[in-house]
Amino acid sequence: MKDFKNVWIFAEAQRGKLSPTAFELLTAGRKLADELGEKLCAVLVGYRVEQFAKELFERGADIVYICDDAALENYLDDVYAKVLADMVAAYKPNKFLLPATNLGRSLSAKTAVFVGTGLTADATEVLINKEDGQLHATRPTFGGNLMATITCAHTRPEMCSLRPMSYEKAPLQAGRTGETVHFAFDPAKHTTLAKFMEFIKSRGDGLDLSEAEIIVAGGRGVGKAEGFELLHKLADRLGGAVAASRAPVDSGWIDYRYQIGLTGRTVKPKLYIACGISGQIQHMAGMSGSDVIVAVNKDPEAPIMKVANYAIEGDLYDVVPAMLEALK
Repeated sequence: MKDFKNVWIFAEAQRGKLSPTAFELLTAGRKLADELGEKLCAVLVGYRVEQFAKELFERGADIVYICDDAALENYLDDVYAKVLADMVAAYKPNKFLLPATNLGRSLSAKTAVFVGTGLTADATEVLINKEDGQLHATRPTFGGNLMATITCAHTRPEMCSLRPMSYEKAPLQAGRTGETVHFAFDPAKHTTLAKFMEFIKSRGDGLDLSEAEIIVAGGRGVGKAEGFELLHKLADRLGGAVAASRAPVDSGWIDYRYQIGLTGRTVKPKLYIACGISGQIQHMAGMSGSDVIVAVNKDPEAPIMKVANYAIEGDLYDVVPAMLEALK
């Protein structure tokens, strides 16, 4: 395993935009690389992605590996994973961090299979064991009731998908540069049975939860799927995004991708409006970093009312329409 060196992060870039998760991974990766005395490297795969190398250098990357080809414009699991597996085989990274985004969760799993190594999925913290240099990745388990630390002792690279918002974005160091390494794409080798047909935005995709500065979230108190239409109206009026606690997701009122908490996503908006959410610790773990929390709940003793900057005791079906009226 001595042949495996350096810490890699996957810089997700799609449709002409670099995901801010890359800067969070650079923060986590820098700590690992410094402790190991190794270089921090970023990996770009896609079409017209070389333009993002400059910012990755300025955010802390020492080397940027680039596979840029028109055939990679539209994301396909097998193709991207095979490219990453070939890059791993060629350059032998020691640790490899990917974002636990919708794309990253799928990509990290397939890449680990192609590479023949282990993967800790959806981790919230990564550390280096000073005794043996192994990666210790911590993630919630058993519905968020326990935290498990997972290692991969016998294979390399040690891979981990890291939950967005678990780390701050790496600071910008204007003018910082590094080494660029290009990796050639071979269309004959990187094949797949899947075919990209069309990209269709679903409702809410225009504003990613991880980037939203304003979030309106609903909990069990919403009572029904139709209740989220009211929250969508408030979010649209404020220029924000809609989210949910676990209960509405489990009830089928809203899709899992909207879930905030230990078993969902972590967010840090400037304003978080919690409607009908009791504020159990699993949910609070996903949004406690919000700058301002506004809680709307009929129960004045609900846990979230005690941590909110502004607590409004009342029925959300009375309070939210009043908010909408005031925001006209």
